Amino acid sequence: MNAQTLQSAPAVTISERRRAAHRAAGGVVTVLVPAHNESAGITDTLVSLHSQTRRPDRVIVVADNCTDDTEILALAQGAEVIRTVGNKDKKAGALNFALSELLPDADPEDLILVQDADSQLALDFIENATANLLKDHMLGAVGGVFSGGPGGGFVGHLQRNEYARYARDVKRLHGKCLVVTGTAALFKVKTLRDVVSARLQGSLPPGNGKGGVYDTSVLTEDNELSFALLTLGYRIASPSNCTLVTEVMPTWRELWAQRLRWKRGAVENCVQYGWTKVTRAYWGRQFLSMIGVLVTLAYIGSIIFALTSGTGLHLQPFWIVVTGIFVLERIITVRFRGWKYMLLAATMYETVIDVFLQAVHAKAYLDAAFNRKKVW
Repeated sequence: MNAQTLQSAPAVTISERRRAAHRAAGGVVTVLVPAHNESAGITDTLVSLHSQTRRPDRVIVVADNCTDDTEILALAQGAEVIRTVGNKDKKAGALNFALSELLPDADPEDLILVQDADSQLALDFIENATANLLKDHMLGAVGGVFSGGPGGGFVGHLQRNEYARYARDVKRLHGKCLVVTGTAALFKVKTLRDVVSARLQGSLPPGNGKGGVYDTSVLTEDNELSFALLTLGYRIASPSNCTLVTEVMPTWRELWAQRLRWKRGAVENCVQYGWTKVTRAYWGRQFLSMIGVLVTLAYIGSIIFALTSGTGLHLQPFWIVVTGIFVLERIITVRFRGWKYMLLAATMYETVIDVFLQAVHAKAYLDAAFNRKKVW
């Protein structure tokens, strides 16, 4: 893969005095923003970075096969731009290329923030993430707790509820998480070098075959990198004070494609790493997810059978209990959005996305089992 660097000014050179000062405050911070045709949101993303209470030292937009104005808009905001040419490995390949340029000359204690181009950080994100990362030398990555952005109509509303539940879970677990999501994650340079070294030595999956930070063979590179860090003995976290807003999928079709990729990627990452002390919890989640698919099929199937067989719909104690538990869970877990949303959740209107996601999960399991062609 070839690349060309475009800049509105010469490459940022950080003096030793400035580097020493920033190292005392947590190291030089470089932000990488992988972007493929992100002209709609790249300006807001870069503005949120420039407005940070702990401003990054470098902001680099990795323009991956862009055909729109992403590069021009990034340059207008003072960002550096790396343009990939011929990259066929999507986001992971673009990031590997940029990191291969950055890591060799960086100080081990410097920091790399990888952030999606459709996400905007809270103004104190970098400050809080840096503080969390420095408190624990075995913390391999600090991720963000995201809420859903505006738009998307009804499907967007459902995603915002879903993300509010995720934020509740993270807060309840004091930042403990299973995956450092790709929306925003902060790493030390030495941690990423450890990953590269482990891939070259064969103790981790080989990534791009050349020891890249990200494995380009998988659908969910952030999930796989979380596995890699945990396998190397690091911990990962999403502290509740590291927040951001990310784009929601505006249509059911796009949500289907996104969640199918997420789910199949998670399943295949488990298979990729096998059964280990690290992956046991992930395998457990997959087992529970399968049970959820079967229960949903049985629930809907029993209703359809009752309505079509002529026997009529009779309330069974078992299903009444299941429904009651479901409604209670919906009410309690959406409380971060306020009492109006809690009352609305009691109507069970969110059943539509729950059934939708169970269908996604079933499709992902079938695709993985039959090794069907992966689609990004």
